[in-house]
Amino acid sequence: MDIVVVGGGASGLIAGIFACNGKNNVTVLERNDKSGKKILVTGNGRCNYWNEDFGNNHFYSNNSEFIKEVNTLDNQKEVLAFFKSIGIIPTIKDGYYYPMSRDARSIRDALINTSFRRGSRILVEAEVTNIKKENDKFIIDYDDQTITADKVIIATGSNSYFKKENLGYKLCQNFGHTIIKVMPSLVQLIGKGDYFKYWAGVRNNSIVRIYVDGTLVKEEKGEVMLTDYGVSGICVFNLSGIANRALNEGKKVEIGINFLPEINNMKEFLDERYKELNYELGELLDALLGEKLTYAILDKNHLIAYRWENMTEEQKDLLVKELIDFRLEIKGSKGFDSSQVCTGGVDTREVDPKTFESKKCKGLYIVGELLDVDGDCGGYNLGFAWISGMVAGKSVNND
Repeated sequence: MDIVVVGGGASGLIAGIFACNGKNNVTVLERNDKSGKKILVTGNGRCNYWNEDFGNNHFYSNNSEFIKEVNTLDNQKEVLAFFKSIGIIPTIKDGYYYPMSRDARSIRDALINTSFRRGSRILVEAEVTNIKKENDKFIIDYDDQTITADKVIIATGSNSYFKKENLGYKLCQNFGHTIIKVMPSLVQLIGKGDYFKYWAGVRNNSIVRIYVDGTLVKEEKGEVMLTDYGVSGICVFNLSGIANRALNEGKKVEIGINFLPEINNMKEFLDERYKELNYELGELLDALLGEKLTYAILDKNHLIAYRWENMTEEQKDLLVKELIDFRLEIKGSKGFDSSQVCTGGVDTREVDPKTFESKKCKGLYIVGELLDVDGDCGGYNLGFAWISGMVAGKSVNND
């Protein structure tokens, strides 16, 4: 068979590899000047390609049953066995899998070299503009050329990272697929307020919670980065998809931050600390939070000139709440160019979870970030790309 893979990223490369069986002619069309470019920037260039805890709770979709059917133990084992077979040995830190080299190029190069060894042809700077099906054959237009195929795997990725428009959604729509609104995910959140300049640049180990219309939805623990527009950091990234989906529905979104999760009874702790040290309020908190964050909290609540002993019980309760449940209303997020992945995409109810074949068009397969599946930071999005590409590549030989 003649098989064309549209997109030479993580899911496209692995799909092309598994589509090769010694008989198929496999061509990967990549619009960039190199394939696997996004792989190179994952994990700060170290490529966090998997996670020890690969549970379904780390993924999001409007069709959670799809994730359950795809993210099987057998698929997980097969992906890890594949990477071992192409020479990738993991080093694992806090459950995060990295190549032993700690260099993302090791992953990218291993995939490209394996593609060539298996017989997959990769064409770069080959941007697909249209796909149509005539008489059981797919006709793919790219640049000023045309190629035909018996089967097509669309693996163009999402709107995140690259500034070019992603035509993958349009290609799928042309075959009758529904696109669930695509929004940035794993991205910084923009807050409402006029105090951000005071805390910009501060990093704090916190518990971060997201509230939608006042209801707690999820909690993350880790380093939060306070910025001149709001908040960032991995724990914030893992909440950003929830935030954008809720904002899109017109709901109120708040982030609650516990800046001092190690302290259990904050009011009692501050009372004892004041009696012991007799410090001014700012000095009392500086050693706990740092000067910038202390000033931001006290200025926001008009407590700059106070001492703990002079505060009313209401003021003390307010300060305690600001320390352990600082509420920041979210008005949006940074855009697609800043996001690591997207939430939304091709409706997975229109894709077979056992093969990734389109239910709208026989012989068409859709994989990776193009689908309405996104995951937390920590190797989950690459992990889904590997699984979906592998399953689709195998399926073109079996269907």
